[in-house]
Amino acid sequence: MRLATTANEAYTASLAVSELLGCKRCGGGRGQDEELGIRIPRPLGHGPSRFIPEKEILQVGSEDAQMHTVFADSFAALGRLDNITLVMVFHPQYLESFLKTQHYLLQMDGPLPLHYRHYIGIMAAARHQCSYLVNLHVNDFLHVGGDPKWLNGLENAPQKLQNLGELNKVLAHRPWLITKEHIEGLLKAEEHSWSLAELVHAVVLLTHYHSLASFTFGCGISPEIHCDGGHTFRPPSVSNYCICDITNGNHSVDETQVNSAGNVSVSDSFFEVEALMEKMRQLQECRDEEEASQEEMASRFEIEKRESMFVFSSDDEEVTPARDVSRHFEDTSYGYKDFSRHGMHVPTFRVQDYCWEDHGYSLVNRLYPDVGQLIDEKFHIAYNLTYNTMAMHKDVDTSMLRRAIWNYIHCMFGIRYDDYDYGEINQLLDRSFKVYIKTVVCTPEKVTKRMYDSFWRQFKHSEKVHVNLLLIEARMQAELLYALRAITRYMT
Repeated sequence: MRLATTANEAYTASLAVSELLGCKRCGGGRGQDEELGIRIPRPLGHGPSRFIPEKEILQVGSEDAQMHTVFADSFAALGRLDNITLVMVFHPQYLESFLKTQHYLLQMDGPLPLHYRHYIGIMAAARHQCSYLVNLHVNDFLHVGGDPKWLNGLENAPQKLQNLGELNKVLAHRPWLITKEHIEGLLKAEEHSWSLAELVHAVVLLTHYHSLASFTFGCGISPEIHCDGGHTFRPPSVSNYCICDITNGNHSVDETQVNSAGNVSVSDSFFEVEALMEKMRQLQECRDEEEASQEEMASRFEIEKRESMFVFSSDDEEVTPARDVSRHFEDTSYGYKDFSRHGMHVPTFRVQDYCWEDHGYSLVNRLYPDVGQLIDEKFHIAYNLTYNTMAMHKDVDTSMLRRAIWNYIHCMFGIRYDDYDYGEINQLLDRSFKVYIKTVVCTPEKVTKRMYDSFWRQFKHSEKVHVNLLLIEARMQAELLYALRAITRYMT
């Protein structure tokens, strides 16, 4: 096989370079006493994530039997092991469900042709300027026979896909504005109309890739090695660096030299964990002693919803989309706006009136068989996933914290659970964490490493990746609820 041959040639060549130049640190090659006077350019690579040290991410080849099977299935389905997969592998149970769902959406029998599916993925990722996902699906789109002319801009795609642009825009940035009129416009567009089954498939794809863009930015996913920015070289340097590092792929910046979280002492961040644990204990005691009235719970929801509008980052500035991404969508100035600003009043979406379990799930499964089941399983795994740990603590019930994160995201979208006390959110989620959550969910293209480093400073990277899984699934469910409720209203 030519691919394998090329790989072997490259490996042999790298070994030959190592043997020729030698290594003063490890004693390989020509020996410690010989100098060639050659300064080697240092490869610049971040590993799968710019936020997580490469050495802390599972290396391919060191996985157990279960993960080897997941990796093999992913490679067989996609023809690659992308960086998203390599970061999600912190949580194998979720990754398996995610890959199964994505494979079904993109490659199994369904209402939409394959090239439409990848083009919709491009449209959705482009709304958040996620060039990482756009590049992946441009390649997949061409691989399944998509017309290259469509990639010159949305105006070159069929009118049917152009018509989807408005729904894509509103769903990505202000889903609470979706009405049955949006649905009617797509279903009654004469020769360019969508069927109900096609529209549900498209909606699921749009929400999947909006939320996946959030994960991509939230975890600092690096470009693939063959894409722009995926791998380059910095000027020659040999200090604290060994030529063998090139051969072995150990080429990231030394994480011990960088403290991007700021000058925060270990004791300070340790205290933050202890304080959070204490708040959880106190809230549980309050729950056991008394329960707030429905009126009080409704009032606390409105307070939290209002306060969420004033959570913003100091880095909150407009990000101008690059031409290679912006050509895949219209109205580049349209973005996230809080739903109660400028005198607007959006009615609260009460989960008791329309929820995923009783309404959305059955609608999706009826019009696009099996997908409802796959999505439902993915929601449940993300929501219930726990290792009963918090930073350095074991045997911890984290359900209260997970629910606060999930419900805070839905609160930002105007979605209310009547049986939840929203006063808990302010107790459990501090300002830096709220800034990170809101940025990842609403404007993911603005996420920075500083934001990632500034919350939960004593927690493991695997726990921060878990947070991102909660964020993307809560976001996807929120978008689906608004879109599916509009479809239901059209149908009735």
